[in-house]
Amino acid sequence: MLRFLQIRDYAIVDSLDLEVSGGFTCITGETGAGKSILVGALGLLCGERADTSAIRGNADKAELSAEFLLAPGDPALEWLGSAELDDGQSCLLRRMIAANGRSRAWINGTVVTLQQLSELGDLLVEIHGQNEHIRLIRSDEQFRLLDGGGSHDRELREMQECFRTWQSLDAERRSLLDEKPLDAGDRDLLQYQLQELEDDMLPPGEFAELEAEHRILARGSDIVEALESAAQTLDADPSGASRALHHAADRLDRHAALDRDIAAAAALLREAVINCDEALNSIQAALSRLDLSPERMNRLERQLGVQHDLARKHRVEPEMLPEVLEQLRSRLERAGSLEQRLQEIDRELAAALQVYREAAKAVHSQRASRATELAGSVTDLMQELGMAGGRFEFDVQHDTGQDPSLRGSDRLELRVSANPGIAPGPLRKVASGGELSRISLAIKVASRLGSGAVTQVFDEVDAGIGGDTANAVGALLRSLAAGGQALCVTHLAQVAVFADQQIQVLKTTDQQETRVRTSVLREADRIDEIARMLGGRLSAQSRAHASELLATAATQH
Repeated sequence: MLRFLQIRDYAIVDSLDLEVSGGFTCITGETGAGKSILVGALGLLCGERADTSAIRGNADKAELSAEFLLAPGDPALEWLGSAELDDGQSCLLRRMIAANGRSRAWINGTVVTLQQLSELGDLLVEIHGQNEHIRLIRSDEQFRLLDGGGSHDRELREMQECFRTWQSLDAERRSLLDEKPLDAGDRDLLQYQLQELEDDMLPPGEFAELEAEHRILARGSDIVEALESAAQTLDADPSGASRALHHAADRLDRHAALDRDIAAAAALLREAVINCDEALNSIQAALSRLDLSPERMNRLERQLGVQHDLARKHRVEPEMLPEVLEQLRSRLERAGSLEQRLQEIDRELAAALQVYREAAKAVHSQRASRATELAGSVTDLMQELGMAGGRFEFDVQHDTGQDPSLRGSDRLELRVSANPGIAPGPLRKVASGGELSRISLAIKVASRLGSGAVTQVFDEVDAGIGGDTANAVGALLRSLAAGGQALCVTHLAQVAVFADQQIQVLKTTDQQETRVRTSVLREADRIDEIARMLGGRLSAQSRAHASELLATAATQH
């Protein structure tokens, strides 16, 4: 239930704080006063996308906040708990839209994604706009209405799980079929290639080692000459670098105590001697490992040549041959088990399909029961909404030949007759725009009666009606809000008189700026606002008429 709405620098609103109570609330005011801005702000707080046009002129950002009070067991409270965003029985939403196009959102003080805000918003608020009835002719919206209310949630979840199991098996089968089975010739070729790799391929990593050795042997004489020359430089007797450095260090050591720079030089020379000795050891080790015999070179070239030949056959680099080996093994193993797995998966698919069909049939049974109940309620409401003698039907047909889907195996058609004596026909073909709007309202009311958890927001859904029908709409919306909350932006006095709370939106303009203010109307002010809605001019007669309408509406509880 919405308790508080705060708006800063949004559209033409500079600053607005609005407290809302439970039950039925009407939002009224002159055309263009900014009534629908409140609905737009709620939509943004529930995850709708925004752009910089939502920011008030000359402001650098728009900020919106709303507080909701949640009852124990509320799905929104469960969602908050699972997301670790719960904060007792209240929920605070906040949204900031910056002039640079960036948007940020918070739930109970924690930064969240727009997707998270949208998921929670769907559990908190349902917004019905002026063209809501257009959605009614879409199949997905029809199923959403029929499956709403929670009467067969368990059956739906079970059926959807059965569908996902079938879908996974079907995807595996398609993948197996895409892999062409091997004939005898293909199998023999793969086995030959596999055997050849197992016999001749070098172990992983050894090819790189042999290539490195081959590069060394290819320049063997140059390398030996360089190594021997370096060793001679370091260890020649008596003029080798190591011996000369050692002798110089000994002479400096005799005077090291007299000067710190002499001591430092002696120490560096000692380090140089150590480095020369280590370099000489490395040179001697490298010389001892070199095998410059022609036999070794020939053996290396043969081994590397075999690897390059294998790589050319399989159109890869030699380093990739171990992967090719594993791919061939895997292909042969799959080929051996492909036919067997296909037979197994066909049996599993048949069983999964049967389980799905049974689950879909259980959903159909629940849907048919729900359709009968809902259609009866909508038909009753149509009588009150100026369509006396009209009838409404949910035609739910179970099609066992239909491919499995997440929605089940049902075909759904909404059928209506707005006039007595005429058989119901498809909604999209029979109903006019005005009738669609009223039928849509009846369905919304019928499907939500008794639920009371979600805040319902109606933005001028009563446009184009009047008289007794307008009275009926007001009474319906008040019924819908019983035990919960409904907000309605309206221009109709006949609707507003049924409100438990009436909020007036006023727009004031001077030469510099436009401001929007709201006020919760007390009895006397409410009479004036209803009188204005009736005729525009306030008079004793219009006030008396307003008082009469309010009194009449009060007696219809």
